[in-house]
Amino acid sequence: MVAKGGAIQPSAKILLLNPDQWEDFILAATRQRIFSDGSRYMVTKRLGGAGDGGRDIEARFGPALVRDGWDLYQAKHYAQGLRPSDAFPEMAKFFKQLALKTYPRPKNYYFCCPRAIGNDLHNTMAAGASAFKAKFLAAWTGSHTGMQGKAAELTADVQAVIDDFDFDRFAECPVHELLTWHALDKADHYDLFGIVGERGDDNPMPDEPAGHEDVYIDELLRVYTEHKTSPVTRGDVASGDYAEHFTAQRQVFYCAEGLQRFSRDIYPNEPEFERLLDMVAAGIRPTLAQFKLKTGMDRVDAAVDKASSLQVQESRLSPQLRGGDLPGTCHHLVNGGRLKWVK
Repeated sequence: MVAKGGAIQPSAKILLLNPDQWEDFILAATRQRIFSDGSRYMVTKRLGGAGDGGRDIEARFGPALVRDGWDLYQAKHYAQGLRPSDAFPEMAKFFKQLALKTYPRPKNYYFCCPRAIGNDLHNTMAAGASAFKAKFLAAWTGSHTGMQGKAAELTADVQAVIDDFDFDRFAECPVHELLTWHALDKADHYDLFGIVGERGDDNPMPDEPAGHEDVYIDELLRVYTEHKTSPVTRGDVASGDYAEHFTAQRQVFYCAEGLQRFSRDIYPNEPEFERLLDMVAAGIRPTLAQFKLKTGMDRVDAAVDKASSLQVQESRLSPQLRGGDLPGTCHHLVNGGRLKWVK
């Protein structure tokens, strides 16, 4: 991970979010959640505020809101760990809405708390569904734990939906899981926390050149044609004298393409890769201007060699550079019409 200057670690920064920002964060995180079978939620919606019916985030597995076909995320941004006196009134509100058929029964009800669930509530939930349910009902019919004066609201209809709900469906959604999901959207994670995620594996170079390689490949064929003093075609470079050189250039092109894709993921609205190309173009220009470079082959090899030794710490992509990235930018410059190897 790389953090921009002054960045606060995400686990600390979420403590500074206000309740609305906390709900926005949970919404963004649930949109990125990937289940063990590779699926995601199909629909996610924030409903926090007046009239939310006790559901801050609604996350559906399918297009429709159906019984057991969605998860409810309840955001609680308190100055302390969540206590039974905080959770039980929210649970009561939830069951009353189920009784009113405001929405169908969810598959899971998640408590989302930046300071986690407190010890008392944790122990209550860990005691098992039956004990948890009993303690909740005792609180509702008693005069403590945030439920004072609410006993009359425990109607037969409400009791029916309580009995229809497995209390094991109540669970804590740990902060570290929310952060892990959120980090899958690299740009959003960077915007919120200033944290740049690790660069993943680059896409492998395909055996056959793709259409977006046409410009730099055609320029390489001109180099080989000049060097051989007779036409060299794409079919010729599949094997023979130029095959190894050609494959090496394609490999570094794809290294740089991996960096370009990473840049777009992290900085979608900022031309960081293009700025890096500007740095490389400026860095190799004096080398390419040397009179001793007589042929296109001389120019290719000299530019690629020089690019590999450039210092580009000013680039925000510098910490993510890999061995073939800077040599590969030379071919991206050619693809963009900014370089030609054969004069």
